[in-house]
Amino acid sequence: MKREENDGRFDLIILGASGFTGKYILREALKFLNAPSSPLKFIAIAIAELGVMFNSQQWVGPEAPNSVEAYVVLESEKRIVINFTTYESMVLGVANAHNLHLFRKSRPRRPTPMIPGPPLSKGETIESQKKLGLWAVKLPSADSVVVRRTLAILTENPHGLPGLNESAKTVAKREAFWSSVKPTHFGVKIGSKSLLGILRISIVGVFVGLLGGIGFGRWLLLKFPSIFSLGWFKKKGPTEEEVESASFKMWFVGRGFNNGTTAPKGNTKPDMEIITRVMGPENGYQTTPIILIQCALVVLSQRNNLPKGGVYPPGIIFGPTDLQERLQQNGISFDIISKINISS
Repeated sequence: MKREENDGRFDLIILGASGFTGKYILREALKFLNAPSSPLKFIAIAIAELGVMFNSQQWVGPEAPNSVEAYVVLESEKRIVINFTTYESMVLGVANAHNLHLFRKSRPRRPTPMIPGPPLSKGETIESQKKLGLWAVKLPSADSVVVRRTLAILTENPHGLPGLNESAKTVAKREAFWSSVKPTHFGVKIGSKSLLGILRISIVGVFVGLLGGIGFGRWLLLKFPSIFSLGWFKKKGPTEEEVESASFKMWFVGRGFNNGTTAPKGNTKPDMEIITRVMGPENGYQTTPIILIQCALVVLSQRNNLPKGGVYPPGIIFGPTDLQERLQQNGISFDIISKINISS
């Protein structure tokens, strides 16, 4: 988004790729930002955290989350078809996973937030999530990395990042928002209502994982996407009818403690569970543009309330704004499903 005609300055770049393209774009962006004359204002990477923050905000008073696990479910009245470029990004992401890991390790380490209770367990390879009526497997996405980075920044800046020119009212609102967000371990899984569906997802994952690391294997994957994705990814993409009939749900299962201040460390099991959900229309062609447009409108209307600039995950930038309310007004819902005590 250019601020002035032909001046070359941008307020916001939203980057959703974590694999091949993400690595090079981010590396060049960091060089650009480090230049003394850099006109770039800030960069936000991905859009993946509002659901985690929404779940975290339901833990009130002494209550404290230990972990939040997200379960992504894609649904359709016809059939699920995803564009080839998404598949291509996934394949190239596998090919460059090692280099991306080294790049992330080369960045300065940030402090780790204090989270009560044990670390997030790896769990079973295929999980039966009976409360949600789903089968699920771990999804190797960048979402968990993005969430960890936001929480690390928040550990350094407990009141969030100050805006360019905030009013006293806006400062108070920002500080109140971040005081309601509590750190948590986070992981992402992809779910299906049937065991057959999750086995299909696993088979595609095996194909991409085994073949994506070698040149000839990548050629096969990209030459015959429909075969190796079992019909999910096609070069021509979905039809209008397939897009209109599709939707997504993202369940957030948070487990933690009724009293986080007295929760012991180690392997003590959580005694409380909060389930929330984010849902909306087809995730690629409909939900993504809705989110991007609303982010742009927030930047246009609230630039003085946003940080000066830098490379940041989206949560630390847009968390205190009215982005969630804007999304709710445009067909993306945030719901509290349950809040119960569980046996430890």
